[in-house]
Amino acid sequence: MSAGVAPDAPVAPVAVVTGASSGIGAATARRLAAEGYRVVLTARRAERIAAVADELKRAGHEAEPRTLDVTDRDAVNAFAAGLDRCDVLINNAGGAFGLDSVAAGDPEDWRAMYDVNVLGVLHMTQALLPALVASGAGTVVVVSSTAALATYEGGGGYVAAKHGAHVLAETLRLEIVGRPVRVIEIAPGMVRTEEFSLTRFGGDAERAAKVYEGVAQPLTAEDVADTIGWAVSRPPHVNVDLLVLRPRAQASNTKVHRE
Repeated sequence: MSAGVAPDAPVAPVAVVTGASSGIGAATARRLAAEGYRVVLTARRAERIAAVADELKRAGHEAEPRTLDVTDRDAVNAFAAGLDRCDVLINNAGGAFGLDSVAAGDPEDWRAMYDVNVLGVLHMTQALLPALVASGAGTVVVVSSTAALATYEGGGGYVAAKHGAHVLAETLRLEIVGRPVRVIEIAPGMVRTEEFSLTRFGGDAERAAKVYEGVAQPLTAEDVADTIGWAVSRPPHVNVDLLVLRPRAQASNTKVHRE
């Protein structure tokens, strides 16, 4: 034991955040760290999560970066085996690739979206569920999308994947009722982050910018992180089954006010 640490010092609860290298994931890591969690940041980009973790440590928080691809089951199992505890799992890693019609969509894009948005959530949840149960008050958060609840033209692959994530969360909640783990789904609408639309359009910055053109105030990553932080910080007996958030300018996936 380190000098100066009381033998009965409280142990910080642990929150695992996937896709924590940027955007909603990084913002959520910051929010949960501020709430007193020891945050384990995971993503494929080692340098990016290391930078976020260093930022949190400089602010006096506990943070650990762990390079991880959630679509690699062996890597996920090894990651889970290396954790001493897990109280909260934030399944945030995801993404959209392309905006093609069903008739013209690339099956490889569809497969990639399913792998990360559905199987990635499955891998992490299966691997960490025993630790979440053992915590006595575990929380699984699935960051889905309003695409999980309604379709739009050109979004078939992403919509299908996010519907899969939504159904996974809903089914898991039914299957583990009675165990000390709650399942929360957060479904954001239009969120302007530095990478989501850029990734969707293969790095085409001009096309990505048009998504938000004329929208006065899209949601920010911090808005979503604030919502996640609020849901997670409810008393353990309170479950936020599904929380949909959109900017005021967005009435639906296809109805957006542009100035």
